[in-house]
Amino acid sequence: MIAVLLPPPLGAATRLPDLARRLPEHELTAVRPEVGGDELPPHAARYVARASLEINRLVAPDAPTALVAEGEAGPLLGAVGAAQRAAHRPVFGYVLVDAFLPQPGSATRADIVRSQSPDGAASGAPPPGEPPAYRSEQLPMVADWPDAPCGYLLTDPALAHVARLAGMRGWTVREASPEDASEALADLLVGLRGMA
Repeated sequence: MIAVLLPPPLGAATRLPDLARRLPEHELTAVRPEVGGDELPPHAARYVARASLEINRLVAPDAPTALVAEGEAGPLLGAVGAAQRAAHRPVFGYVLVDAFLPQPGSATRADIVRSQSPDGAASGAPPPGEPPAYRSEQLPMVADWPDAPCGYLLTDPALAHVARLAGMRGWTVREASPEDASEALADLLVGLRGMA
């Protein structure tokens, strides 16, 4: 099984750098695509296109593949999955790691944060270097997602409310410390593979 670890957009650092190194201990092949070029608008479309090209380059078309999105990549997971379907690459499962959930329609990142936060408010000031229109651009619309089983891995207690939303959707939710994330992710992926 291949786990494609989609990094956060805008070149943000992963909070779980050991995942790619530790997943082979659980008989999973981890692939971390180099996704860049999304610092210019349209940010989301550039991310999805670059991620899809990298997946095509790194993963054999017939390999059992799961897409794992961390952080800000979470709301784009449906669009990346749709690109894989268009390329005739089957995806057996999706996992979000400490991420807001994809939302139907053409929501913005700000809309998603407002609708999925317990207090309905946007999350503070943008990080330094974030492009001005990043939070307000319309994200790609994917009407028929998810097309495979989904899971949620929570390592950041600040996103526990989003994990609860994932559970309400019937997704498998696991909670782990950052140190135990690879084992929890492997468990999630094996379970999703069995559901596919």
